[in-house]
Amino acid sequence: MDVPEDCRYSKDHEWARPDAGRIRVGITAFAQDALGDIVFVSLPAVGATVAAGDVIGEVESTKSVSELYAPVAGEIVAVNEALVEAPERLNQDPYGEGWVCEVSASDPDPTTGLMDAAAYRQLTDG
Repeated sequence: MDVPEDCRYSKDHEWARPDAGRIRVGITAFAQDALGDIVFVSLPAVGATVAAGDVIGEVESTKSVSELYAPVAGEIVAVNEALVEAPERLNQDPYGEGWVCEVSASDPDPTTGLMDAAAYRQLTDG
């Protein structure tokens, strides 16, 4: 299973990747594989302030509906509007075109407390 080294991971299977002063957020390959074919994504509102662990949206698949959680605290500054018309991007490219939102982190070290790739592999292999 793909687990990029440049991301940090939550126990809820979201990833966080620092990108030009923002944190790009999405669901992991493990999560999208467990969900199956994704057919709908509810995105967070731009401008919303979130705490780490807050529900920021939903992903609906042919199998189930799962909540999306913020892996970091801050303000939602961008969302991937392309997912509204093409939610399957989460299945096809979860770490690229399937990103969900970007957060302007309120913490100077926002990924503290998240797992590195090795720890996330242990969680999902275990």
